Amino acid sequence: MRILVVEDDAQTAGYLLRGLTESGHVVDIASDGNTGLGMALEQIHDALIVDRRLPGLDGIGLVKAVRAQQLRVPILMLSAQASTEQKVEGLQAGCDDYLAKPYAFAEVLARLEGLLRGRDQPSGPVRQVEVGELKLDCATRTATRAGRVIALQHREALLLEKLMRHSGQVVTRDMLLDSAWNYAFDPNDNVIDKHIHRLRRKLDEGFAHSLIKTVPGAGYSFQVTPVEER
Repeated sequence: MRILVVEDDAQTAGYLLRGLTESGHVVDIASDGNTGLGMALEQIHDALIVDRRLPGLDGIGLVKAVRAQQLRVPILMLSAQASTEQKVEGLQAGCDDYLAKPYAFAEVLARLEGLLRGRDQPSGPVRQVEVGELKLDCATRTATRAGRVIALQHREALLLEKLMRHSGQVVTRDMLLDSAWNYAFDPNDNVIDKHIHRLRRKLDEGFAHSLIKTVPGAGYSFQVTPVEER
């Protein structure tokens, strides 16, 4: 998943960045409310983690602005302001959850996963995807195809998750970049192609049918059943 963290304290932002990245998420950081709102309105994030006290536009104002655009992205607010009235204000502004500082990262992750649960798989775990003979466990970064276990690197798992969640559809290179790299990444022309090539080799070894098809001039498509190559 791609998470936007809006936090002006560099140490706290770094703490969340490390923990979320190690947990398999792609993370973008904004250090003030106005920048965070602009990034949130791009609608490329699966969830927002927002500090309440921010330079410029504060966290409450950011959340209200996001909700005013009818965006239903899950929002977790973090704040040292933790009275009942302050929590109620945050929830009424449009936050889905409110966590008081200080907090343990394990609780942040649990709250976040609770918000994400069911968005893509209403009846199953958030971090598992199964399409045809392939099952992907995003937490452990392993895929299983017809009983064969395949170990994946971090970005390989993120790319495969994106393709599987859009099975049968064309997934553009820009969509794949958004799923596996953050704003700071400056891609070269063939970084996606190189990762897809390695991913194909791992998934297709010992099988006649390739699961990832190239769509010339467009991107890639995850195909459960064989289709004629163009």
